Amino acid sequence: MEHTLKKEGDYSFVEVGEGTPIIILHGLMGGLSNFEGVTNFFSKNGYKVVLPELPIYTMSLLKTNVKSFAKFLKDFIDFKGYKEVILLGNSLGGHIGLYHTKLFSEKVKALVITGSSGLYESAMGSGYTKRSDYEVIKKKAQDVFYDPEVATKEIVDEVYATVNDRNKLIKTLAIAKSAIRHNMAKDLPKMHTPTCIIWGKNDNVTPPNVAEEFNELLPDSELFWIDKCGHAAMMEHPDTFNKILHSWLTKRGF
Repeated sequence: MEHTLKKEGDYSFVEVGEGTPIIILHGLMGGLSNFEGVTNFFSKNGYKVVLPELPIYTMSLLKTNVKSFAKFLKDFIDFKGYKEVILLGNSLGGHIGLYHTKLFSEKVKALVITGSSGLYESAMGSGYTKRSDYEVIKKKAQDVFYDPEVATKEIVDEVYATVNDRNKLIKTLAIAKSAIRHNMAKDLPKMHTPTCIIWGKNDNVTPPNVAEEFNELLPDSELFWIDKCGHAAMMEHPDTFNKILHSWLTKRGF
């Protein structure tokens, strides 16, 4: 990530550009660098892009859950003094954004979810029985994308290190259980925040029918597909992702 990580109070984050804050929420295995294309584009097109480091592996085990992360996000927004924000989340980050909006919708102007958990979690926290086998982990990392080449050695190494760190693995499994506990099927019909759903047509982690279900359950949502694209659309097709999102934000007056 070419942007500098700032530290203020208890928070570490990247903050670039001026305008309405777009707060980007990374996933379980996803770092801030996954959003480089989004950060560069929107920070130059009238938005302040903010990427907080979520305390996925630093909270106590008892607090390692979706609800605690949603509260952490509220505290961060209050700390920064933002009056209204757009939340953009991938995978677990989408789930945190949704759950935050369920609890604290007053400052959320719009939601953007891509490959989000919250309805379908069977892919989270599973398949680590052979975690010491590098090739198994490499295949798991490649399966996240339509094009396996996107899973660079750096990405595979990071996932391998994470799942072979006992503390991080325990927390990964705790988050997976929490994601199942915090299923949002009953909450979504009551959530009227405008939501942009951008999904890879070839997502193996949260399949296309999950996106369709989100779109059916959320009262004010629009669903956009990206072809030849897996679980992390903003990484595999950053230009297409940015074009879809910018067009939607413009159309909605955000």
